[in-house]
Amino acid sequence: MARIADMPKILADDMRGKDYAPAGDTPLIDGPPLAKRRVAIISTAGLQRRGDRPFGLGAGDYRVVPLDASDDVVISHVSTNFDRTGFQQDTNIMFPIDRLKEMAEAGNIGSVADYHYSFMGASDPADMEEAADQIAGLLKQDQVDAVLLVPV
Repeated sequence: MARIADMPKILADDMRGKDYAPAGDTPLIDGPPLAKRRVAIISTAGLQRRGDRPFGLGAGDYRVVPLDASDDVVISHVSTNFDRTGFQQDTNIMFPIDRLKEMAEAGNIGSVADYHYSFMGASDPADMEEAADQIAGLLKQDQVDAVLLVPV
């Protein structure tokens, strides 16, 4: 992940000028213990299935990665500030699906969701709001009650 201090001045100034709300560490809702939760991944790495349409510049939409397609995940995020080396060596660096499967097998989580989602993180979060609302509905349909956020 690029540090703001290492970015070209124009990009660094843009990042510093954004008004990001603090995330906090309090759960938004109560729920069952982790060992009974169904978990999905939401990434901001610009991930997609091979052959899916790539993300465009400033895209606020998302891509769906079905559980059974996890071996066919590629990155369409294009930036000189984005290092893909770790992902090329191990997809789990940005899409830790194998770790979730292992956690489910060990009983640490209840199950792994059938569908996972990715945004292109270089986009303005305000442009992602409609897509995030759509994903919330899809997560509910898949009976997901925990999400692993993978900010990249």
